[in-house]
Amino acid sequence: MQINAEQLSTFLVVAREGGIRRASEKIHITQPAVTARIRNLEKHLNTTLFERVPAGMRLTKRGEALIKYAEQYLQLGELIQRDVVDTSSSELRLRLGVSETIVQSWLPEFVYRLRDIYHKLEIEISVDISVNLRQSLLDRSLDLAILMGPVSEFSVNNIALPEFPLHWYCAANAKLDDDLEQLFKNNPVVTYARHTRPFRELKNELFSMYGTGIAFFPSSSLSAGIRMVAAGLGIAALPEAPAREYIANGMVREFDPGWVPSPLQFSASYIGEPHSYLLETAATLARETALEHSN
Repeated sequence: MQINAEQLSTFLVVAREGGIRRASEKIHITQPAVTARIRNLEKHLNTTLFERVPAGMRLTKRGEALIKYAEQYLQLGELIQRDVVDTSSSELRLRLGVSETIVQSWLPEFVYRLRDIYHKLEIEISVDISVNLRQSLLDRSLDLAILMGPVSEFSVNNIALPEFPLHWYCAANAKLDDDLEQLFKNNPVVTYARHTRPFRELKNELFSMYGTGIAFFPSSSLSAGIRMVAAGLGIAALPEAPAREYIANGMVREFDPGWVPSPLQFSASYIGEPHSYLLETAATLARETALEHSN
């Protein structure tokens, strides 16, 4: 039996996770299958790669030595995949996490262009708030996350994306107070979910300017937020994309209270090691798509 990429990639996951069970959960195969791959690898190399400890599994000295060779082997496979294999016929899988701001703007164009390069690419899309996407990326249950970033971890590569300016919206027939303090105290503010940077910044700014007494309607769904605005249930500081259709239909209008929250900063983020040309290509393509969409 020869060493193969499947064994080496499983070896790296077990080494990172420190145990068979955690590795099994990460790569979505049974624990006996993970154990079999490690045993077959050890048998071929005629050595022991792990020793069991109370906390799980720990690399032996020979296991530590194998780490860099396993990474090089898999990187060589990536190079072959990039330069030799016909990507249009390759069967690959990408676990993509995106925030809803991206869903509401350029996600369809990005997926279309990515599939144009990798015709058989299977894309599993998860939509969530950025704090959850960040954790899923670090847990390696996502391959690529397009989120409010960057992710400040040494293991993560971040590609900066264009900003999303925010605009204030209200119902088309809303009668707004000229007094800004009364405007914000008489109209609930529809905004991003509670555990997000935009919510925190907006709440802090309004408290600093007008004190207490302002009601907030946090939501993880931008489409739900703009629908509440259209129904006259509040005002909102949101990107343009979710409001565009409602403005065109005469249900929502933009207004200017004299200030807007800072623009949203996004990044396409992925774990840098082991290196993946698929992730590098996808992150670069995300930036190109976002730049074209912002022009």
